[in-house]
Amino acid sequence: MYLNNTIKGFSKLTKDEKLELVASYFPDSDLAINELKTFWHPDKKTQKLFDEFSENTISNFYVPFGIAPNMMINAKNYMVPMVIEESSVIAAASSSAKFWAERGGFKSKIIATEKIGQVHFLWSGNIEKLNKHLPSLKEELINGTKHITSRMDERGGGITNIAIIDLTSELKNYYQLKATFETKNSMGANFINSCLEEFAQILKNYISNNPDFNLEEKECNIIMSILSNYTPNCLVETTVECEVLRLKNADIDMDPEVFAQKFETAVKIAQIDTHRATTHNKGIFNGIDAVALATGNDFRAIEACGHTFAARSGKYKSLTDIAIDNNHFKYTLTIPLALGTVGGLTTLHPLAKRSLQLLGNPNAEDLMMIMSSAGLANNFGAIKSLVTKGIQQGHMKMHLFNILNQYHATEVEKSEAREFFKEEKVSVKKVSDFLASLRQSLH
Repeated sequence: MYLNNTIKGFSKLTKDEKLELVASYFPDSDLAINELKTFWHPDKKTQKLFDEFSENTISNFYVPFGIAPNMMINAKNYMVPMVIEESSVIAAASSSAKFWAERGGFKSKIIATEKIGQVHFLWSGNIEKLNKHLPSLKEELINGTKHITSRMDERGGGITNIAIIDLTSELKNYYQLKATFETKNSMGANFINSCLEEFAQILKNYISNNPDFNLEEKECNIIMSILSNYTPNCLVETTVECEVLRLKNADIDMDPEVFAQKFETAVKIAQIDTHRATTHNKGIFNGIDAVALATGNDFRAIEACGHTFAARSGKYKSLTDIAIDNNHFKYTLTIPLALGTVGGLTTLHPLAKRSLQLLGNPNAEDLMMIMSSAGLANNFGAIKSLVTKGIQQGHMKMHLFNILNQYHATEVEKSEAREFFKEEKVSVKKVSDFLASLRQSLH
C-alpha cells in the first residue's frame, strides 16, 4: 500500500490509536481492527510484556509451537520444542529422531565457544610502534572494562584475547582491534558491545596521550565498535552413524546399500553445487531456526553465521560431511552456533522459558548440541525423502490441510479429503478438483 504523505509521530500514539490508523488503510477497517485484536493475549500483563519486546506493536503474530519427541542426544532423550509454520518440518524431525534413536541416537560435542568483537578504526601511524605497545594497551583495555566484565569473569567468562589487525592493504589506514570473548550461558551481544565501546575510547585515549606517538600519529578515527555474528570458533559437531545394513528401514523399496550410496552422492552434490548446497543447508536451518525461535534465540544471527561458515573456503558448500567406510555409515554436521540460555527473551518470553524447562534447563553448550541435532535430523529426513520417494509426496500430504483451509473446506470435507489422499499424491489442483467434485455431489 502506498501512502500519500509521511506519517509523523506514529511512535507517540497509543496502541489503540496506532491500530485505528493502520486499519484505516484497509477497505474493511472495523473488521481489520477486530481481527487484529483477536490475537491480543487475554492476560493484560502478558500482552504488555509482548508489546515491550518490540516497537509500534499493534497485535501478535501466531506461529505454531510443536514438539519433536524421541530426540536421543548423547544417550539422553529429549522432547524438542520447535516453532515453525512450514508443513512437514516437525514431522521430518520426529521421524528422523525416532529412526536414529533406534540406532544409538545423535552424538554431539562442543569444539569451541569463542565469540568475536571488533573496533574498526582509521589510523595513519606506525603499526610496528602500535604492536610494540600492544601488551600495555591490552592491560589498559582489560582493566578499563573491569566494571563491565567482573560478573562474567566470576562465571568463568570474559575477554580471552585482544589483537590488532592490519587491513591497510584492503582499505587505506584501516585497522581493527579484534577481541575474543567467552560469554558462558549468555549469547553476550550486549556484554560484548559494551566492552567494545569502552575499548574504542581507551584506544583513542591511549594513542592520543602516549608520548611515543608523534602529533600525526595521535589522530585515531573510530569508525564503529560492534560484535561480529560470524563466530567460526563457536562450533558444535553432531553425528549419526550405524552399519549400512541397519539402514534397511530407511525405505522399504530400497536396499540399504543402494540407499547409502544415493544418500552419499546427494551430499557430495551439495558439496559441489552451490544451488543445491543452499537448499541442503536450508533444510538444516529448518530444524535449527525452529528450536532457536522456541527458546528465544536470535535465528537471524544464527543463519547469517552458518551461511558465512558454509562459504569459508571461498565457495558456498554443504555444512554436512559423509563417510561410508567398511560398510559403516557416518553423517556429520559441523556448525557455528552462538546461543544463550540466560538473558534476552530466553526468560522473558513465557513460552521460551517453558521450552528451556522442557529441555531440562540446558546451559548454552547443551543447547548448541540439541539445536544442531534438530538441524541434522531435519536435513537427514529431507535427503532420505529426496533419494527415495521424492520430497513432494510427504511434504504435500502435510500441506493438505493448508490447501483445504485456503478453499474454506468444512470439517466433513476435510475428513473426506484426508481419506481420499491417503493413496493419492497431493497437489493444489487435485485438492481443488476433489473439493469441486465433492461439493457438486453433496448438492
